[in-house]
Amino acid sequence: MNKWIGAAGVCINNENQLLMVLQGKPEEKKVWTVPSGALELNETIENCCIREIREETGYETRIVKPLFIKEGISYGITVEVHYFEVEVIGGKAQIQDPDHLIYEIAWKTSDNIMNLKLAFLEDRELLIGLLKEKSEKNNILKK
Repeated sequence: MNKWIGAAGVCINNENQLLMVLQGKPEEKKVWTVPSGALELNETIENCCIREIREETGYETRIVKPLFIKEGISYGITVEVHYFEVEVIGGKAQIQDPDHLIYEIAWKTSDNIMNLKLAFLEDRELLIGLLKEKSEKNNILKK
């Protein structure tokens, strides 16, 4: 059985919005996800995350911390996705995806995410939970 390894970047801005991309093959219905993609040969998983975000959104980021690893089977392939919390350190919203699978870049609130068509339905609760956690942390810091 083949194994697909990739990375995903969870980037939450100061307005408690999550960086997301609308993606899909030309013939597919487009769905939302956090920037993510496959690990390339001789690349670290952290560098994969940073590269994918740059390609899909135009933003330069840095890793804040690892969040979790999601494992499963999709279309008969074992999948391992490393999720990282990242922060924007430069760049601007600009699709540069060499695979031509990205159609839109947007910052989404937890209310938005509740109603989006997601690429990975199991991510909805995780992403909303991370937004809530970040919001609570920011509220504590403001006090």
